[in-house]
Amino acid sequence: MIAQRICCVVGARPNFMKVAPVYLALRRRGLEVRLVHTGQHYDEKMSTVFFDDLGMPRPDAFLGVGSGSHAEQTARVMTRFDEDCDAFRPDLVLVAGDVNSTLACAIVASKRGHAVGHIEAGLRSGDWQMPEEINRVVTDRVSDLLLTPSSDGDAHLLAEGTEAWRIRRVGNCMIDSLRTHLDRARSLDTPQALGLKPKGYAVATLHRPSNVDEPAQLAALLDALGQTADKLPILFPIHPRTRARIEAAGLPVATGVQLVDPMGYLQFLGVMADAAVVLTDSGGIQEETTALGVPCLTLRANTERPVTVTEGTNTLLGMDPRSIAPAVDEVLAGRAKGGRIPELWDGKAAERVADVVCAGFQTLLEASEPTRSGQEMP
Repeated sequence: MIAQRICCVVGARPNFMKVAPVYLALRRRGLEVRLVHTGQHYDEKMSTVFFDDLGMPRPDAFLGVGSGSHAEQTARVMTRFDEDCDAFRPDLVLVAGDVNSTLACAIVASKRGHAVGHIEAGLRSGDWQMPEEINRVVTDRVSDLLLTPSSDGDAHLLAEGTEAWRIRRVGNCMIDSLRTHLDRARSLDTPQALGLKPKGYAVATLHRPSNVDEPAQLAALLDALGQTADKLPILFPIHPRTRARIEAAGLPVATGVQLVDPMGYLQFLGVMADAAVVLTDSGGIQEETTALGVPCLTLRANTERPVTVTEGTNTLLGMDPRSIAPAVDEVLAGRAKGGRIPELWDGKAAERVADVVCAGFQTLLEASEPTRSGQEMP
């Protein structure tokens, strides 16, 4: 039995690039696919513009959960997604990544007895102070199908006792989007429009609480960026949360650091592709820079994407802002870390997801019966 009715969930900006190619691949196979946007990111530049950039239709349902504490946001997603499932009754719910919407929809679907597939399963940082780590682990525990992007994901799941039959390594769906849209992104000439020369600038993104919530840490990071900007101009598409923290603390931003509003997917992909180096605390950007062959300096103590370090162009700098200047100097001196594109990051991951579904995902669930039988809510 093939899952005929599939619900694809997106909630925050990183989800869109992972789900878009899967949604399109499933539709090409003639399956009934419902696209649900929880509204976790609801700003035009953080959400809606991505649907246009990625060639996706408007969602079939917009839950409009908005912002709030982790508990408030997760609870609103669960309540509203439960109501949506009443109407659609999916055979399979596909969630992606590690945001609150991912966790909330996976829990709801599992408790209702709907099959759950997790795109980007098995990633682990080992840092339980990160809310995303909790989301990853719990989502994987309640999911039936674990769709992993790399071999470390398989290893983590097996070590945690996950049955091997539930794990399918499909590759990185985010790289599907990158490969599909890279030429369009470059054709926009966004760096030139911003007065930047190809390979003559850096890109910075900061949004994690560990970097932006403490005024002292944020001030030190801005100071380090300012020192770097003396050698290399920095483009800083600033997350609304980060901008609010800077303004609340009254922190100065150096002249060479160009603050711009959040960019659409194509714009940001274009500036990232032509950057000399990227400084970030984002997870997805570590993957995209590896695929692009652009040096990435990650301002975190750990990463849930170690393959970008062991095989790709990513270097973990840790939390000390003083590590930024010497690392950038290495790049400018021509000693940037080399890398290669990991296995199955070939632009065909979404097709492999569709292959699993169309080969009869329901047959995979037979191994879990009768534990799932009788779980569906009345």
